[in-house]
Amino acid sequence: MSPLVLDCSVALAWLFEDEACDHSESALQAVAGGAVAWVPSIWPLEVSNVLLVGERRGRITAAQSAAFWQVLDGFDIRVDPQTAQQASQATLHLARQHGLSSYDAAYLELAMRMGAHLLTLDKKLQVAMADCGVATLEQ
Repeated sequence: MSPLVLDCSVALAWLFEDEACDHSESALQAVAGGAVAWVPSIWPLEVSNVLLVGERRGRITAAQSAAFWQVLDGFDIRVDPQTAQQASQATLHLARQHGLSSYDAAYLELAMRMGAHLLTLDKKLQVAMADCGVATLEQ
């Protein structure tokens, strides 16, 4: 199997049941089954921020956030050491070219550099993936 790049949107759908879908469930099965998932270096901050917002809105508790981090820590999720090096050139170019935020473009850049499947629920990022020939897990 090709490497996997895991977007925050997919990982958080594992926690927030109302956001779960077939794509997020397939991703969970792959990662829980031992597949290595790569993430850009911004990923831990994105996950923490979504958890914090969820707590502030009363969707989850601090204990649920901590428990979710423990679940994530049980998976083989590896942080890309080159995200920052790619930001000023490749990532910025992809963001401009596809109308993405630099955060979303970091996932696309990583998937392209690794020849990986990109796991995301973000529709705009999915369009950019298709334009760049980046596959999803189902492809």
